[in-house]
Amino acid sequence: MLQTRQNALGVRFEAQCRAFEKEPFPTLDMRKDRLTRLLALTEKHEAEICAAIDSDFSARSAEETRLAELFVVRAGIRHALSHLSAWMRERHVATSLPFLPGRNRLLPQPLGVVGIVSPWNYPFQLAIAPATAAIAAGNRVMIKPSELTPQFSDLLASLVEKYFAADEVSVMVGDAEVGKAFVSLPFDHLLFTGSTAVGRQVALAAAANLTPMTLELGGKSPAIFDASCDLDAAVASVAYGKLLNAGQTCIAPDYLMVPQGQGAAIAAKFAAAIAKLYPRLGDNRDYTAIVSERHHRRLGDMVAEARDSGADITEVNPGNEKLGVTDRKMAPVLVRNAGENLRLMREEIFGPVLPIVEYGTVDEAIEHVNRGERPLALYWFGSDSANRQKVMRETVSGGVTINDCMLHLVQERQPFGGVGESGTGAYHGEWGFRTFSKEKPIFIQSKLSAGGLLRPPYGRTFERLFRLLNLIT
Repeated sequence: MLQTRQNALGVRFEAQCRAFEKEPFPTLDMRKDRLTRLLALTEKHEAEICAAIDSDFSARSAEETRLAELFVVRAGIRHALSHLSAWMRERHVATSLPFLPGRNRLLPQPLGVVGIVSPWNYPFQLAIAPATAAIAAGNRVMIKPSELTPQFSDLLASLVEKYFAADEVSVMVGDAEVGKAFVSLPFDHLLFTGSTAVGRQVALAAAANLTPMTLELGGKSPAIFDASCDLDAAVASVAYGKLLNAGQTCIAPDYLMVPQGQGAAIAAKFAAAIAKLYPRLGDNRDYTAIVSERHHRRLGDMVAEARDSGADITEVNPGNEKLGVTDRKMAPVLVRNAGENLRLMREEIFGPVLPIVEYGTVDEAIEHVNRGERPLALYWFGSDSANRQKVMRETVSGGVTINDCMLHLVQERQPFGGVGESGTGAYHGEWGFRTFSKEKPIFIQSKLSAGGLLRPPYGRTFERLFRLLNLIT
């Protein structure tokens, strides 16, 4: 079976390569047609998509999927349809004086066949959003969705097959071995979304083919409460951002930093805010389950290690329900006074566990963030503009939202991507179009060019012109 799927991978890839050779620069109308079909896929099959993702998680509300996945994707497709003609246009670029009256141009050209490896946590959004950019740029697209969401992956494959020819867009389902074969194909560009550890392996496989990559990873994204913040509003925002999808979000606040001496009081406010959002957990369809028993156990082990080390653990279970590994629901956990050597302080948590770290000065908060790997996101809450500017300038992260959580992700006029350990490259909106294009520089020589006077045989004319060039450059 594995060999059959690997053979199918090669066949699909070759078919897309041949199709691109026949149509290396799709017209505006062709690209809009493909984007319109992609939009129809999202609009006509919303209920099926929500049901499949709910089934894979065992519990995820349709409202959460509609808001965090379908809405984001549709906004991106509509934005691309509205701006595509401008993005495709050959751009005029200024020409330096010595080369006038020649002209410079930049032509955004499709790359060819783009591979997309999407994760399980937002399986629709993180497959289709990059596909939108790749299609807008004129490429053929192959998608490898996660094996941890099999119901959705099978549905996506069938829907894409319904709306697209296999040499336009294709979905390849399979396990990790199929994934390894997928990333080893000589794509013209490969986008991977997932963990930093797996991202390293994917980058090594892609390097064998010199395949250019966009890596969308994760990391420990901090939320910082400045002393000037509106505490109630900040707590409500972080509670929602942390518990959306039960914390299984690459840009979720991973840990919270609060002014010295406020940890216990803020933890109490968080417990109240969580209870307001989710008065019950086990039988509450609004509260998402952990995707697998393995991930549930991983989170439980992190909390147990912190408890055994003497950290202060607060489990927020408003209905006092009995939750376990088999139903994959996990009560939110607040952790204070955790040692920096603990797993939950070193590894990305990716679940409903929030460490609360106290800091003395803004410089200390910045130093704490900078000791770790560069995060995908950073959140700052407060009204002190001097402190805000200091944190913005002295920390490095993929993106920032001020006085809220995660909203920088959905800005189609801004790039989204990581930095350092949290990723490389960016997409969304025009940034995605440019990621999946080659901006080809073109110089158009004029009939009036005097360049021929600089060619051999050299002599007085060359010397005079060369002196002039030195004067005007």
